[in-house]
Amino acid sequence: MNCLIVDDNKIARTTMQQLVSQVRDLTLLGDCANALDAYNLMHEQKVDLLLLDIEMDEMTGLELIKNLGSKRPIIVFTTSKKEYAAEAFDLNVADYLVKPVTPSRFIAAIDKVRDILQSNIDEYKLNDEEFIFIRDSNIVRRLNIDDILYAEAMGDYVKLHTSQKYFAIHATLKSVEERLSPGKFIRIHRSFIAAVNKIDSIQDGTLIIKNKSVPVADAYRAALNKRLNIL
Repeated sequence: MNCLIVDDNKIARTTMQQLVSQVRDLTLLGDCANALDAYNLMHEQKVDLLLLDIEMDEMTGLELIKNLGSKRPIIVFTTSKKEYAAEAFDLNVADYLVKPVTPSRFIAAIDKVRDILQSNIDEYKLNDEEFIFIRDSNIVRRLNIDDILYAEAMGDYVKLHTSQKYFAIHATLKSVEERLSPGKFIRIHRSFIAAVNKIDSIQDGTLIIKNKSVPVADAYRAALNKRLNIL
């Protein structure tokens, strides 16, 4: 696991370096004295684990996480203050270490990180499947992922549209989104997910997919444009 230490206290960074050096599968990419340096480094190198202080000048650890968005490493906070714990866990961090950090407590946190990484690998493998099984009336049917043009939420059901027909399944759009590879699909509306490689054109806030019109909500338009890398 590649890790990065971010702390404005030099002694704290040295202590954390010593803890990292005692764990064989941790590779220290570096240490940063402020959140901005860490932000820039994470855009240059792949970081699996961020060992992050909270109270820092210019940008706090909490602010750094919010600026990283969804594409962020696993976070373990290392701080002398207990009062940020509730806010930290609201941001889905792996653990919250209060200084001084003992070796046993550090190892327990790293064990959590390993579990999360393994879970992410398993989820990636699941999402990378070429087909899913759906319940269509009383039949369990195999549906090729590549056949799905878009998914549409309709009350307690989701319609999976293909070029030939649609299949209505009893599910939430969120659960369907979790089963579809993020490399192939993108949320474009609170009620729609579209297959990126099936998009024919975009006009007036609407996608055209195989002669079918699919709405794009304003809140998702910037992410869609970025994903399509429009010239």
